[in-house]
Amino acid sequence: MGSLANESFNIELQQLDASTDTARNQRTQWLLTSPNPPSFFHQLISSVKKNVDKTKKQSRNGVFFSFLKGLFPILSWGRNYKGTKFKHDVMAGLTLASLCIPQSIGYANLAKLDPQYGLYTSVVPPLIYAVMGSSREIAIGPVAVVSLLISALVSKIIDPAVDHIAYRNLVFTATFFTGAFQAVFGLFRLGFLVDFLSHAAIVGFMGGAAIVIGLQQLKGLLGINHFSTKTDVVSVLEAVYKSLHNEPWFPLNFVLGCSFLIFILMTRFIGKRNKKLFWLPAIAPLLSVVLSTLIVYLTKADQHGVKIVKHFKGGINPSSLHQLQFNSPHIGEIAKIGLICAIVALTEAIAVGRSFASMKGYHLDGNKEMVAMGCMNLVGSLTSCYTATGSFSRTAVNFSAGCETVVSNIVMAITVLISLELLTKLLYYTPLAILASIIISALPGLIDISEAFHIWKVDKTDFIICIAAFLGVLFGSVEIGLIIAVGISFGKIIHGTIRPSVELQGRLPGTDTFCDITQFPVATETQGILIIRVNNASLCFANANFIRRRILSTVTSRSEEQSKGKIRILVLDMSSVMSIDTSGIVALEELHRELVSQGIQLAIANPRWKVINKLKVAKFVDELGKGWIFLSVGDAVDACLNTKMGDLSTINC
Repeated sequence: MGSLANESFNIELQQLDASTDTARNQRTQWLLTSPNPPSFFHQLISSVKKNVDKTKKQSRNGVFFSFLKGLFPILSWGRNYKGTKFKHDVMAGLTLASLCIPQSIGYANLAKLDPQYGLYTSVVPPLIYAVMGSSREIAIGPVAVVSLLISALVSKIIDPAVDHIAYRNLVFTATFFTGAFQAVFGLFRLGFLVDFLSHAAIVGFMGGAAIVIGLQQLKGLLGINHFSTKTDVVSVLEAVYKSLHNEPWFPLNFVLGCSFLIFILMTRFIGKRNKKLFWLPAIAPLLSVVLSTLIVYLTKADQHGVKIVKHFKGGINPSSLHQLQFNSPHIGEIAKIGLICAIVALTEAIAVGRSFASMKGYHLDGNKEMVAMGCMNLVGSLTSCYTATGSFSRTAVNFSAGCETVVSNIVMAITVLISLELLTKLLYYTPLAILASIIISALPGLIDISEAFHIWKVDKTDFIICIAAFLGVLFGSVEIGLIIAVGISFGKIIHGTIRPSVELQGRLPGTDTFCDITQFPVATETQGILIIRVNNASLCFANANFIRRRILSTVTSRSEEQSKGKIRILVLDMSSVMSIDTSGIVALEELHRELVSQGIQLAIANPRWKVINKLKVAKFVDELGKGWIFLSVGDAVDACLNTKMGDLSTINC
């Protein structure tokens, strides 16, 4: 009876193994007989056809209005705009204007332009963005980093102290190119170009730029006449040292500037402690300008060495179309400056817009934002404006003031326009030290030390990028800092592509899960079977030979460990490989031949759709044998275990 029971059990076990083999073979057939993936041209034609079909379903008027709504979002939300929202937007716009007016004058000074051009930039671009932009909270206008970029890069072509008019015209031309590049990025959906500036690079770049901007303000804060056109720390400090020793110095500038800098920082501290007093730090810069101007006017401090703004042209933005220098011999350099400013300005604006959009729970379309930013800078370059973008500090004030829509930008622009018409003569006695103190007060928000420490903890390579960008801006120039940051970021990507890692896998006890044995020491290897996974999305000309050598090196090192026994089968897990080219296929063929020469059989597990299709077309599947292609690592291991290790040919091919 016992022998009959054992025989019955063996028959059932054989039937179970047969059904398991059948199911496994069926899964392999699913993989091998899957339809061919669509080609690039098929995808392109399908996309065009889909858009054409969508257009056919709409009337011509419907298509036209749909296009207009996409280009001008104000046509969509404007229908539901209510008086209660307008009340909040007016209050936010007025609060925004009180901060914008003094900051715009200061940033124009940083860009080495006359004060009115900062105010012009706070009129036209916000109005254009209000009808084309999709962010509800972002505040548009001149910003510190872009102002520094323009002054640092354009000054290399023409010194504003030598020919101020030619310098201004080149700034307008650079702004035109900035807008053109931004619009093209949006229209052709090239937003990924902005991502070349990684988060770590931006943190380092902004920190270095903030220190450089602060050092540049020493000219106004100390009342220095002659200053370096260079932006690196050594040149600036050397210029300050020479000026203080070779020229008469008037300490009243420093006293006045530092006094109001302390006042502005105190109001900011109070505003953070008491959220209801958010308006106090917002109006502090404007209040500082008014009080300091009165002090200088009443005490005649300008006669005692205090540097003042003096002539301040008011009125509506004049046309600057005839001032664009497209025939300039420096047009190539100006276009390059426009490209740099376009990327930096977009990076800051989209980061600011998305941050506040996530707080309000809506999505921001990056490509539409690029088109809106591009159009506002294109129009701005024709109306005496220089490059504008989204400001983080003013956006935060706009958000805290309770803005509902971009109407707050319209209110701000109208307020600035009224100021240009009526109040510019009153700013004649405004001390330059106050403008310097206003800019310096906005810089702490650009230096994010805590984020730099966080980057250090999370990713040391990213921290190197951060520090490289920081030091490049600080001791080289803004352009050098950007080049270093982007260069190291590219180097990181290229290194990860051409030298990807491969990992040994084992089975977690009691599961069918296979994972890295280094990460999970409890995972066990199967005797005679080596499982290796390629950790890269592409097996291509750049990394194919490196991966092949790494796999062979791993096989050799594991074979030398006698405790593991002789390796008979190598299972190559290709679940991470999304694409493969002819170089990758050739590398697999060479790997297969070298393994066969060592008496080791190659098995491939979980090849992706495009990968298995190319392997079939290249006849590599036939060369390897269809029985050595598996849907999963588990299937491959089970098939190998069910095969007599001495006779590998028993797997159905």
